[in-house]
Amino acid sequence: MKKTIQIAARTTIVTLVLTGLIYPFVVTGLAQVLFPWRANGSLLTNEKERLVGSELIAQAFTNPAYFQPRPSAAGEKGYDSASSGGSNLGPSSKKLQDRVAKQIKELKDNNPDMPGAVPIELVTTSGSGLDPHISPQAALWQVPRIAHARNVEPEHIRRIVQANIQGRPLGFLGEPNINVLLLNLELDRSFGEPLAIQHG
Repeated sequence: MKKTIQIAARTTIVTLVLTGLIYPFVVTGLAQVLFPWRANGSLLTNEKERLVGSELIAQAFTNPAYFQPRPSAAGEKGYDSASSGGSNLGPSSKKLQDRVAKQIKELKDNNPDMPGAVPIELVTTSGSGLDPHISPQAALWQVPRIAHARNVEPEHIRRIVQANIQGRPLGFLGEPNINVLLLNLELDRSFGEPLAIQHG
Protein backbone atom coordinates (compact mmCIF):
# COMPACT_ATOMS: atom_id res chain seq x y z
CA MET A 1 0.00 0.00 0.00
CA LYS A 2 2.81 2.40 0.96
CA LYS A 3 4.64 1.69 -2.32
CA THR A 4 1.47 2.32 -4.33
CA ILE A 5 0.94 5.69 -2.59
CA GLN A 6 4.57 6.67 -3.26
CA ILE A 7 4.25 5.82 -6.96
CA ALA A 8 0.97 7.74 -7.21
CA ALA A 9 2.47 10.76 -5.44
CA ARG A 10 5.56 10.79 -7.71
CA THR A 11 3.36 10.45 -10.80
CA THR A 12 1.15 13.31 -9.62
CA ILE A 13 4.10 15.61 -8.91
CA VAL A 14 5.80 14.85 -12.24
CA THR A 15 2.53 15.35 -14.12
CA LEU A 16 1.86 18.66 -12.35
CA VAL A 17 5.37 19.94 -13.09
CA LEU A 18 5.23 18.89 -16.74
CA THR A 19 1.69 19.98 -17.58
CA GLY A 20 1.21 22.76 -15.03
CA LEU A 21 4.59 24.50 -15.22
CA ILE A 22 6.94 23.42 -18.00
CA TYR A 23 4.40 23.03 -20.82
CA PRO A 24 2.60 26.39 -20.22
CA PHE A 25 5.92 28.25 -19.92
CA VAL A 26 7.28 26.69 -23.12
CA VAL A 27 4.11 27.35 -25.12
CA THR A 28 3.79 30.91 -23.78
CA GLY A 29 7.45 31.60 -24.50
CA LEU A 30 7.20 30.27 -28.05
CA ALA A 31 4.05 32.32 -28.66
CA GLN A 32 5.77 35.48 -27.40
CA VAL A 33 8.76 34.86 -29.66
CA LEU A 34 6.94 33.69 -32.80
CA PHE A 35 3.60 35.56 -32.62
CA PRO A 36 3.94 38.34 -30.01
CA TRP A 37 1.10 40.51 -31.35
CA ARG A 38 -1.36 37.60 -31.46
CA ALA A 39 -0.17 36.24 -28.10
CA ASN A 40 -0.89 39.59 -26.45
CA GLY A 41 -4.47 39.85 -27.67
CA SER A 42 -4.19 41.42 -31.16
CA LEU A 43 -4.83 44.84 -29.61
CA LEU A 44 -5.46 47.81 -31.88
CA THR A 45 -4.82 51.52 -31.37
CA ASN A 46 -6.06 54.53 -33.29
CA GLU A 47 -3.93 57.31 -34.79
CA LYS A 48 -3.69 58.92 -31.35
CA GLU A 49 -2.20 55.68 -29.99
CA ARG A 50 -5.31 55.13 -27.86
CA LEU A 51 -6.29 51.50 -27.33
CA VAL A 52 -9.63 50.87 -29.04
CA GLY A 53 -10.04 47.10 -28.80
CA SER A 54 -8.94 43.73 -30.11
CA GLU A 55 -9.04 42.62 -33.72
CA LEU A 56 -10.47 39.30 -32.48
CA ILE A 57 -13.42 40.56 -30.39
CA ALA A 58 -16.50 42.41 -31.64
CA GLN A 59 -17.72 45.52 -29.88
CA ALA A 60 -20.80 47.69 -30.16
CA PHE A 61 -20.73 50.79 -32.35
CA THR A 62 -23.80 52.97 -31.81
CA ASN A 63 -22.57 56.10 -33.58
CA PRO A 64 -24.25 56.22 -37.04
CA ALA A 65 -20.91 57.21 -38.60
CA TYR A 66 -19.52 53.72 -37.92
CA PHE A 67 -20.21 50.30 -39.35
CA GLN A 68 -22.13 48.06 -36.97
CA PRO A 69 -21.22 44.41 -36.28
CA ARG A 70 -23.56 41.49 -35.78
CA PRO A 71 -25.73 41.70 -32.65
CA SER A 72 -24.38 39.94 -29.59
CA ALA A 73 -25.89 37.70 -26.91
CA ALA A 74 -22.63 37.57 -24.94
CA GLY A 75 -23.41 38.88 -21.48
CA GLU A 76 -26.33 40.94 -20.22
CA LYS A 77 -25.73 43.85 -22.61
CA GLY A 78 -23.89 41.93 -25.33
CA TYR A 79 -20.27 42.06 -26.50
CA ASP A 80 -19.01 40.90 -23.09
CA SER A 81 -15.73 39.09 -23.72
CA ALA A 82 -15.98 37.42 -20.31
CA SER A 83 -19.35 35.87 -21.19
CA SER A 84 -18.85 34.53 -24.69
CA GLY A 85 -21.83 32.55 -25.94
CA GLY A 86 -24.88 32.49 -28.17
CA SER A 87 -28.51 33.07 -27.29
CA ASN A 88 -29.33 29.35 -27.78
CA LEU A 89 -32.78 30.36 -29.06
CA GLY A 90 -34.28 28.20 -31.83
CA PRO A 91 -36.14 29.40 -34.94
CA SER A 92 -39.51 28.74 -33.28
CA SER A 93 -38.64 30.86 -30.23
CA LYS A 94 -41.08 33.76 -29.76
CA LYS A 95 -38.38 35.68 -27.90
CA LEU A 96 -36.01 35.34 -30.86
CA GLN A 97 -38.71 36.31 -33.36
CA ASP A 98 -39.59 39.42 -31.34
CA ARG A 99 -35.95 40.43 -31.01
CA VAL A 100 -35.28 40.01 -34.73
CA ALA A 101 -38.42 41.96 -35.64
CA LYS A 102 -37.38 44.78 -33.30
CA GLN A 103 -33.85 44.85 -34.74
CA ILE A 104 -35.14 44.89 -38.32
CA LYS A 105 -37.35 47.88 -37.49
CA GLU A 106 -34.46 49.72 -35.81
CA LEU A 107 -32.14 49.01 -38.74
CA LYS A 108 -34.72 50.24 -41.24
CA ASP A 109 -35.35 53.37 -39.17
CA ASN A 110 -31.61 54.08 -38.88
CA ASN A 111 -30.89 53.24 -42.52
CA PRO A 112 -33.71 54.93 -44.51
CA ASP A 113 -31.68 54.83 -47.73
CA MET A 114 -30.85 51.14 -47.42
CA PRO A 115 -30.27 49.32 -50.72
CA GLY A 116 -32.63 46.36 -50.28
CA ALA A 117 -33.58 44.01 -47.46
CA VAL A 118 -31.71 43.88 -44.17
CA PRO A 119 -28.84 41.34 -44.38
CA ILE A 120 -29.67 38.38 -42.15
CA GLU A 121 -26.39 38.54 -40.23
CA LEU A 122 -27.20 42.04 -38.95
CA VAL A 123 -30.10 40.59 -36.96
CA THR A 124 -28.63 37.21 -35.93
CA THR A 125 -25.94 36.58 -33.35
CA SER A 126 -22.89 34.40 -33.86
CA GLY A 127 -22.18 31.31 -31.76
CA SER A 128 -19.70 33.21 -29.61
CA GLY A 129 -21.51 36.55 -29.63
CA LEU A 130 -18.12 38.11 -30.31
CA ASP A 131 -17.55 37.51 -34.04
CA PRO A 132 -15.72 40.65 -35.25
CA HIS A 133 -16.54 40.05 -38.94
CA ILE A 134 -19.43 40.78 -41.26
CA SER A 135 -19.83 39.98 -44.94
CA PRO A 136 -18.99 42.56 -47.62
CA GLN A 137 -22.71 42.66 -48.42
CA ALA A 138 -23.61 43.59 -44.84
CA ALA A 139 -20.99 46.34 -44.88
CA LEU A 140 -22.10 47.74 -48.25
CA TRP A 141 -25.70 47.79 -47.02
CA GLN A 142 -24.67 50.29 -44.32
CA VAL A 143 -22.81 52.64 -46.68
CA PRO A 144 -25.61 55.22 -47.25
CA ARG A 145 -26.04 55.83 -43.50
CA ILE A 146 -22.32 56.25 -42.92
CA ALA A 147 -21.86 58.50 -45.95
CA HIS A 148 -24.68 60.73 -44.71
CA ALA A 149 -23.35 60.82 -41.13
CA ARG A 150 -19.85 61.74 -42.31
CA ASN A 151 -21.05 64.03 -45.10
CA VAL A 152 -19.02 62.27 -47.80
CA GLU A 153 -19.93 60.65 -51.10
CA PRO A 154 -21.09 57.02 -50.74
CA GLU A 155 -18.56 55.96 -53.37
CA HIS A 156 -15.71 56.97 -51.03
CA ILE A 157 -17.10 54.68 -48.32
CA ARG A 158 -17.63 51.83 -50.81
CA ARG A 159 -13.97 52.04 -51.87
CA ILE A 160 -12.87 51.68 -48.25
CA VAL A 161 -15.15 48.66 -47.83
CA GLN A 162 -13.75 47.01 -50.97
CA ALA A 163 -10.18 47.67 -49.82
CA ASN A 164 -10.84 45.97 -46.46
CA ILE A 165 -12.35 42.73 -47.72
CA GLN A 166 -10.41 39.74 -46.38
CA GLY A 167 -10.35 36.79 -48.77
CA ARG A 168 -10.93 33.13 -48.01
CA PRO A 169 -8.21 31.57 -45.82
CA LEU A 170 -5.91 29.45 -48.00
CA GLY A 171 -7.98 30.59 -50.96
CA PHE A 172 -10.87 28.18 -50.42
CA LEU A 173 -11.95 28.04 -46.75
CA GLY A 174 -14.95 30.04 -45.57
CA GLU A 175 -16.25 33.21 -47.19
CA PRO A 176 -14.77 36.68 -47.76
CA ASN A 177 -15.40 38.93 -44.77
CA ILE A 178 -14.57 42.28 -43.23
CA ASN A 179 -13.32 43.05 -39.72
CA VAL A 180 -15.63 45.78 -38.41
CA LEU A 181 -13.13 47.40 -36.03
CA LEU A 182 -10.42 47.57 -38.70
CA LEU A 183 -12.95 49.03 -41.13
CA ASN A 184 -14.04 51.70 -38.65
CA LEU A 185 -10.44 52.63 -37.89
CA GLU A 186 -9.89 53.07 -41.62
CA LEU A 187 -12.90 55.40 -41.74
CA ASP A 188 -11.35 57.56 -39.03
CA ARG A 189 -7.98 57.59 -40.79
CA SER A 190 -9.64 58.68 -44.03
CA PHE A 191 -12.23 61.16 -42.76
CA GLY A 192 -11.36 61.91 -39.14
CA GLU A 193 -13.23 60.91 -36.00
CA PRO A 194 -16.88 62.02 -35.90
CA LEU A 195 -18.36 63.87 -32.95
CA ALA A 196 -19.99 62.00 -30.06
CA ILE A 197 -17.96 58.83 -30.58
CA GLN A 198 -19.49 55.83 -28.86
CA HIS A 199 -17.36 52.68 -29.02
CA GLY A 200 -19.83 50.73 -26.91
